[in-house]
Amino acid sequence: MARDLIGCYVWIVDTLTRYEKLSRKELNRLWMRSPLSNGEPLPERTFYHYRRSIEKNFNIDIACDNSGNYYIDEDNSAKNKAFTNWMLDSYAVSSALKDRYDSMEKVEIEDVPSAREFLPLVLDALQNSNKLSLTYAGFNRSRAERNIIFRPYFVKRYKQRWYVIGYKEKDAGIRTYALDRVREMKILADKFNVPTDFEPEKLFGNIVGVTTSQAPVRTVRLQTTPTQAKYFRALPLHSSQQEQVHDDYSIFTYRLKLNYELSHEILALGPAVKVLDPPELKAMVLTELQATLDQYTLPKE
Repeated sequence: MARDLIGCYVWIVDTLTRYEKLSRKELNRLWMRSPLSNGEPLPERTFYHYRRSIEKNFNIDIACDNSGNYYIDEDNSAKNKAFTNWMLDSYAVSSALKDRYDSMEKVEIEDVPSAREFLPLVLDALQNSNKLSLTYAGFNRSRAERNIIFRPYFVKRYKQRWYVIGYKEKDAGIRTYALDRVREMKILADKFNVPTDFEPEKLFGNIVGVTTSQAPVRTVRLQTTPTQAKYFRALPLHSSQQEQVHDDYSIFTYRLKLNYELSHEILALGPAVKVLDPPELKAMVLTELQATLDQYTLPKE
């Protein structure tokens, strides 16, 4: 079942979202009609574990009313809504395409790194507080690092890649691993406890991307063209985004820590975005631009 674990989680959330409330009997009837069931019922114990895993790993609460009907307990946080919507969108797309193989030639799919091999293992380890042993082939190493003993704390998705964040025992520090760079992984019998004062929001709340930073939170101000402003409105760079609209441009303000991903997000937008503040971010962008220009020389006349 491990290989279908994520699909089971998504199916439960999607089904309860669409039907609003379902008894165990009704949910089980729908489950047996789904391809995930193989025609077999969903045992009470298995449903209990799925329910707790969804709540623990995805912050989606499945509640039960006095009549024994299960439903998704609405959470108004932007983070939880965004994740729930992503799960349901992913499920809807995959289900639609799976039933229409004859239309595959009319669908263009971007080839992106996949984490389907190891994400279920990570979720199992997260659910049961088990340590992991993994081999990791990072881009900045000539050889893969083996026998990494790692305590997974949570997972994060950024630019279509999955990352696991946790505690690396050898270095005694928090580390981030991209699952598509993992070469081997196994769940260990050893257990661990997440520190009571550890909060993912504190680590990544003021971060764009997955590169953590000990730098202080700064006020970042970006000036954009009217066209780029429309893109930022549709897909904000960060949840702290605020906009001031002017006749010929917009100024977007954020509360962020400065890191690699932030500067490269800005660089990727070219002349459509200009850094106004802080000076350190201006310097980061200018340094990258100058290094890029230094690689090119104009032909002499």
